[in-house]
Amino acid sequence: MTRTSRLEAGGACSIARSLTLLGERWTLLVVREAFRGRTRFAEFSAALRMPSETLTDRLGKLVDAGVLTRTAYQEPGSRERAEYRLTESGRALYPVLAALQQWGDGHLSGPEGPPAYLRTRDGGRPVRVALVDDEGREVSLDDIVSVPGPGASAAPGTGPGVGVPAR
Repeated sequence: MTRTSRLEAGGACSIARSLTLLGERWTLLVVREAFRGRTRFAEFSAALRMPSETLTDRLGKLVDAGVLTRTAYQEPGSRERAEYRLTESGRALYPVLAALQQWGDGHLSGPEGPPAYLRTRDGGRPVRVALVDDEGREVSLDDIVSVPGPGASAAPGTGPGVGVPAR
């Protein structure tokens, strides 16, 4: 992904940098459809009903960023086309999508309830996104602090405490 300025890259803020790629309308929906097994342009287009030019742009950006790979395929008697598959980086976005779904289910669902649930494949147990420590224990928002990492800078808004939930 080519970046022309530190501001466009989000400075030292990982959230801002991520939104540079993922914050455009349709982008996370393209990723969602890749998780649903869609690999071909026509499949993404039919599922999302978005403008072809926009889909081409989003797929290209996701490939350039290493979220998707593009490989050629050819059906007998047809021209060569591309298919798109999630990379390890792309698969790492699943908790982001699950967190957005969980938030939407809790805060934006109408009286009829959420349109879908996340369940375990074996047993159908409900699944939810949670913050856990390095030993796998769930941590409450009140027990989280933000501390500078090795990529921290002196730029405004990047010091300790940024992103810490207000009490």
